[in-house]
Amino acid sequence: MQALTSTNFKFQNQISFYKGKVRDVYNINNEKLVMIASDRISAFDVVLPKGIPYKGQVLNQIAAMFLKATADIVPNWLLASPHPMVSVGLHCNPYKVEMVVRGYLAGHAAREYKAGKRTVCGVQLPEGLKENDKLPHPIITPTTKAAEGHDEDIAREDIIAQGIVSEIEYKKLEDYTLKLYARGTEIAATKGLILVDTKYEFGNYNGQIYLIDEIHTPDSSRYFIKEGYQERQNNNEKQKQLSKEFVREWLIANGFQGKEGQVVPAMNEDWVNEISERYIELFEKVTGTSFVRHNNANLEAEIESAINNYLSR
Repeated sequence: MQALTSTNFKFQNQISFYKGKVRDVYNINNEKLVMIASDRISAFDVVLPKGIPYKGQVLNQIAAMFLKATADIVPNWLLASPHPMVSVGLHCNPYKVEMVVRGYLAGHAAREYKAGKRTVCGVQLPEGLKENDKLPHPIITPTTKAAEGHDEDIAREDIIAQGIVSEIEYKKLEDYTLKLYARGTEIAATKGLILVDTKYEFGNYNGQIYLIDEIHTPDSSRYFIKEGYQERQNNNEKQKQLSKEFVREWLIANGFQGKEGQVVPAMNEDWVNEISERYIELFEKVTGTSFVRHNNANLEAEIESAINNYLSR
């Protein structure tokens, strides 16, 4: 199985190229963005050494589905998906925060809580919670959007005080975030899943707020299996989850959390293939459809041709 870990195209009217942790982004004349979901995988803000076959296709197709399913809540950047690993959309000016929303005490928030913290991003958490408990209501715990290195937790008040986002716009971002999370929760429930937490990114296009990037994918979200959730909580058992948290847990078990001086552990082919299968499993559970593995023998040439054909229309 082939994995696409990098691209280096030159498209007509291309004025810049940006390589993110997972996506390769081409700016076409400051009007459109061509976003290629590579098979790179990151954790703790570090790109791991091997690509995961079909991961890019999984991310791109889930994101496209949910962008269409939430377009009535907030306009989004997506115009077309000319290839299973490619999205083309409007070039928006991004807000430099990620809107993380949590309905349950899991992941980073659970680790902070376990360490004794009762305030996350300025949001007060009640006493007596245990990992994976449902919160009294969904909370927003934003992070800065770092160009390089680690995203950092930041409080709502600091975002506004530092002028990262104006108060009027930030209130709109909060409103959209909670409505998107509610819709994602409803859709997940119909598939026997719980949307535990997720993150949204927004941009501005012609003075209007747009939803950008991906939503409700295994890279941006955490899902629990709904059946048996409460029983597992009552018995202090681990939740069955669909997310890339299992990759983080593997890294932690192998002595890596992205801290200075730590070395990323080696990834053998069996582990790479297992990650690939877990992503495909999540696709099928989240979408309720079978995953069709796109032939990945000659991805670069195929992707370049598909994008050129779309841009030439």
